[in-house]
Amino acid sequence: MNDKYRFRLRLHSALFLALFLVAVGLLVYLARDHQAQWDITRNARNSLSQASLDTLKRLPGPVNITAYATQQDPRLGDIRKIIGEFVGLYTRAKPDLTLKFVDPAEQPQQTRAAGIQANGEMVVEYQGRSEHLSTLNEPALTSLLTRLARAGKRQVFYLDGHGERKLDGIANHDLGDFGRKLESKGFKSAPLNLALAQDVPANASLLVIASPQVDLMPGEVEKLKKYLNDGGNLLWLIDPEPLHGLQPIAEMLGLVLTPGVVVDPAAQQLNASPTIALGAIYGRHPATDGFNLVTAFPFARQIGVNDSKDWRVTPLIDVAPQGWVKTGKLDAPLVYDKKRDIPGPVTIAVALERNVESPERSAENNKDQRIVVIGNGEFLSNTYLGNGGNLDLGLNLFNWLARDDNLITIPTKATPDTSLTLSKTAAAAIALGFLLVLPLAFVAIGVGTWWRRRKA
Repeated sequence: MNDKYRFRLRLHSALFLALFLVAVGLLVYLARDHQAQWDITRNARNSLSQASLDTLKRLPGPVNITAYATQQDPRLGDIRKIIGEFVGLYTRAKPDLTLKFVDPAEQPQQTRAAGIQANGEMVVEYQGRSEHLSTLNEPALTSLLTRLARAGKRQVFYLDGHGERKLDGIANHDLGDFGRKLESKGFKSAPLNLALAQDVPANASLLVIASPQVDLMPGEVEKLKKYLNDGGNLLWLIDPEPLHGLQPIAEMLGLVLTPGVVVDPAAQQLNASPTIALGAIYGRHPATDGFNLVTAFPFARQIGVNDSKDWRVTPLIDVAPQGWVKTGKLDAPLVYDKKRDIPGPVTIAVALERNVESPERSAENNKDQRIVVIGNGEFLSNTYLGNGGNLDLGLNLFNWLARDDNLITIPTKATPDTSLTLSKTAAAAIALGFLLVLPLAFVAIGVGTWWRRRKA
């Protein structure tokens, strides 16, 4: 080996070291400025849904999130780490979404000024508007971001003056709890007495008719017909009772209202009254796509629609596949009468759509008229709102009717059941194998190896 060869070896080594350092530098640069991740969980629960990604794409400009959290929480532990990892899912999709932490113990005045009520509560700001978030999940944050992106509130009117269910009422049959949820979601509700009002206000995103108890006057019905002819959106909750003057509206929509009450034996198997119809079959519609929660409808009635060239009709909810519509008296025991009753499944909700052009309404309302008719008003009442997915379904329907399709509830990604249930025999066999058989096997292998080496 001469000097020339040694020089070439040193040169090769120096070049290799230089190239290695350059490669390491490039990797550091790429790792800092370019990130990649793969979610290998069974249902991709550690990734944002496509609905959330689409929402972030519709948010031009920065979003600022301030989390008021201590370093440690007695119940949750490192709460800042939990918040940071959750918000990080959004930051990766939208780099100008920033997260800042404020310690309530160190900044009590700032915390009080922000109106913080709980450790870990966040304030989300976008284009001068802000909302508080105390629930750390994807549907809550994505819906909040969409509400911030939407300037102004949606105005909802509910028909009043005839004993209807009220969106601000406190009685068991009223919809006050649901009305407060609507307020928190960006809706503004107000009563509407058509005996006093000249017309349904033009700024109405939708009108709610919830089971009037006395007849409407002909003049009021004419105002409702004018509202619908002009393309107004409507949610009509019809209980199994007379329509109280609304027959012209039913005829205008082509509704077929079968008398009787739905009987669902599946509810009885859950120790509930068989007159509570359980909803688990939903139509293919923006308001119910991906919705898989069970809903409960006490004393529901069947809703049908005649064929029409004007309306696009979609059945929304089918109930009682093993039940029927009881047309007679609800006397116990409730038994199917094949001569009088109608076998299930029973459609209790339909959606109607059509294109309407009217110079008297805004251009937004000219695009698409949306109507939902449900053969039950009790499911949104103060008594039954908390049952199953009643609240989520109600919010979905209101968001769709108000043309806020992107606010429709995002189903929560559930963690799959990974538990393993073993019999006593199997558990004993596994314990015996790991605690006795396996250690003895290792000992036997060791002794055998030692014995062979000794003989060798």
